[in-house]
Amino acid sequence: MVRDMTFAYFFGRGGLMDIWTIAFKIPNLARRIFGEGAAASSLIPVYSEQLKKDPDEAARLGRTVATVVLAILAVIVLVGELGLWWYCKYHVELPSTRLMLTLTAVMLPYMAMICTVAILAGLLNSHRHFAAPAAAPIVLNIFTICSLFISGKLMELPGKQMVFWVAGGVLLAGLAQIVLQAVVLSRYGVAFKPAWQVRTEAFKKIMLLMGPMIIGLTVTQINTLADDVIARCLSGSIEKGETFSWFGRTVAYPVWDGAVSSLFYSQRLYQFPLGVLGISLATAIFPVLSAAAADKDEILLSRTIRQAVGAAVFVAMPATVGLMLVSRPLIALLFQRGEFSAADTSEVQRVLLYYSLGLCGFFLQQVVTRAFYSLQDSKWPARTAMIAVAVNIVLNLTLIWSMGAAGLALATAICSYLQVVVLLLILARKFHFGIGKSAMVLLVKILVATGVMAAAGFGTLKLLDGLPMLKVYDIIRIAALMVVCAASYAISSRLQANPMLELVFRPRKKT
Repeated sequence: MVRDMTFAYFFGRGGLMDIWTIAFKIPNLARRIFGEGAAASSLIPVYSEQLKKDPDEAARLGRTVATVVLAILAVIVLVGELGLWWYCKYHVELPSTRLMLTLTAVMLPYMAMICTVAILAGLLNSHRHFAAPAAAPIVLNIFTICSLFISGKLMELPGKQMVFWVAGGVLLAGLAQIVLQAVVLSRYGVAFKPAWQVRTEAFKKIMLLMGPMIIGLTVTQINTLADDVIARCLSGSIEKGETFSWFGRTVAYPVWDGAVSSLFYSQRLYQFPLGVLGISLATAIFPVLSAAAADKDEILLSRTIRQAVGAAVFVAMPATVGLMLVSRPLIALLFQRGEFSAADTSEVQRVLLYYSLGLCGFFLQQVVTRAFYSLQDSKWPARTAMIAVAVNIVLNLTLIWSMGAAGLALATAICSYLQVVVLLLILARKFHFGIGKSAMVLLVKILVATGVMAAAGFGTLKLLDGLPMLKVYDIIRIAALMVVCAASYAISSRLQANPMLELVFRPRKKT
């Protein structure tokens, strides 16, 4: 969050931030795919099985996967660099597009680095170690913030030079992230060195699982990238003009420079509860699901899936309403300084409201897809993801004309539920359970508590309407909303005896 506040201060919401957002998102998509998805999800179940049988063989398996993935990504990076050079040299006319592709080329090696980090993090998760993998993004943020302040404050460079300093900081962060994971992993007897035992059955199983998982687990990231690319292509600017020619017709651009930035800042805010709560829940529960699947304990597996789905909805529903209530003061408090204006706050708030509608779907995506991967079934998540991506692109190209950037956010939210509903129906059939009375009662309790919280939060905002639109009063608004909403939701859940309240907040048992 501090990193994004720093970006808002130096770059604001405009063309340069649009360029940085897409240039960084392309290599960083590898982190989304591997760090929170395919590599860990395909590696952990098979590695967990090997760990029980032969720890030494499991260590060689982990090193082999890391070596092979690094080699494959190195080739992809090389091809990507050559492709970007060729395209810039012969097909790019606009200076802004040239800057975006040049930045992408500078940061492309980060793709190979962060994928290696993801493999090492997956091994650590299998050993029930979560601290070092969770710290890896913090390392990236520290390097990014430092590069922004050094280039922007100390050296006072213009924005188009600053972005290259930040790109260099990203590459240094990638090296530091690898070192962090490797040092901690060595304590578990797994040294970070090359291995090439690619003919084992365990390795083949991981590779066969990984391909479909790349599609299945990262549908949200693919959809948000599609949002950004479509917004960029259909954005007017001083450089491009207000209209473009389409089959002989003159068409006005539906959005203007800054649309990608609006998506970026709003994504950061809805992904904050998703990353802190949703992905953390899915990451922590995945080894439990994998172990139950390895032991063929269907009762434990089914119960864990039910609890995870219930916990995800229990946390996501109030997070959705809370994010909507707090959106304007939160955006103003975090971002409205430097190059980021009050008008920018209004634009980002509008987009955030529609992304917030999909928060429950985003939470459930992380849990439900991992349930399939614990069973080493990656086909269904991949199929549903491809359908969701196709529907998202159609909705994007439809809604952007009437709703602007907010239409792209709404399309992504709708598609998150599309994939989740289909996967839940398949899981229900696989384990012979449906939406029974207990599940419906739990859902009603959550909806009632969320409704009470929404009424209490809305009433609080009305009481504070008369306060000036200054940051100190925004802090008061946010603090009041946090206390009132959290208390009303917890009290309502307690009065209804919601079992999820105890599951989420009960103290750890001492052993």
